[in-house]
Amino acid sequence: MKKLMKISMIALAASLMVGCATNSDIENLQTQIDGLKTSVAQASSDAASANAAATAAAADARTAAQAAQDTNSKLDNMFKKSMMK
Repeated sequence: MKKLMKISMIALAASLMVGCATNSDIENLQTQIDGLKTSVAQASSDAASANAAATAAAADARTAAQAAQDTNSKLDNMFKKSMMK
């Protein structure tokens, strides 16, 4: 009976120690998860901003290419007129 009581006390002490360690580990992990959620939200926001900037840059590039093509066309017409004189 004494042996059973000693084993029970050791098991109880061990379970209390493990329980405390597990709770602090869970709290630590939850803190890390919360930090990662914040990082993911920031990264998502940055990606959306980068996507919007890339879309605007592509539109600007198309506008510039069209303007260059129009200018080249006008210069070709001017050259052709000057060669006919």
